Amino acid sequence: MTQVVRTPLADQAADLLLARVRAGEWALGAKLPGETTLAAQLGVGRSTVREAIRRLAGGGVLDSRHGSGVYVTALDVPDEWGDVLRRADIVTVIEARTAIEVEGAMLAAQRRTPADLRIIRRALDARTVPGQSVEEHVDADMALHRAIVVASHNDVLVELFDGFVPRVRRSMIEMLRIRPTASERDDHDAHAAVVEAIAERKPDAAVGASRSHLDALKAALS
Repeated sequence: MTQVVRTPLADQAADLLLARVRAGEWALGAKLPGETTLAAQLGVGRSTVREAIRRLAGGGVLDSRHGSGVYVTALDVPDEWGDVLRRADIVTVIEARTAIEVEGAMLAAQRRTPADLRIIRRALDARTVPGQSVEEHVDADMALHRAIVVASHNDVLVELFDGFVPRVRRSMIEMLRIRPTASERDDHDAHAAVVEAIAERKPDAAVGASRSHLDALKAALS
């Protein structure tokens, strides 16, 4: 039996239970094993099992009947329209980021000073500090992208970026909760490619690396 090995445990447990329902392990109307049995099968505590059941009950897949047990009431979950709408909103933010940040990266590659580059490199390193929360990581990421835009020495782009930051921050946190980064190494390498293009004063490479990174973020939400 596959066990939960990553956090958040309740989400992982819910996904595993849903997969078993979809696979036909429990028929429509069937009663699930008790919490103790499920906890042992999944390798989690009973409180995690209860939370996983609560989430699937909210999606209409399970029904927890007091004094009776938990029963299968659907064989799959409907489209989560809240997630769909949030994804659509995040996509529009990424498109706007592309308009600002790709141009900013190109100009930074042309105009950056040695001091600009030192700030950008420090900001790049700050993105990978161990133990960051989602919010801390997004704040570090925004600091890097702002440092790049500042290095463009275009005051209008900086004003646009700063006015956009609250919306970007909110959307990026939402995105990482919906779809965590698949590979932190690949994500770091994508940002490092932009920084190196700026360091080497290669505007075309900076444009390509910046656009490729943002396009990948957008594609991950499709």
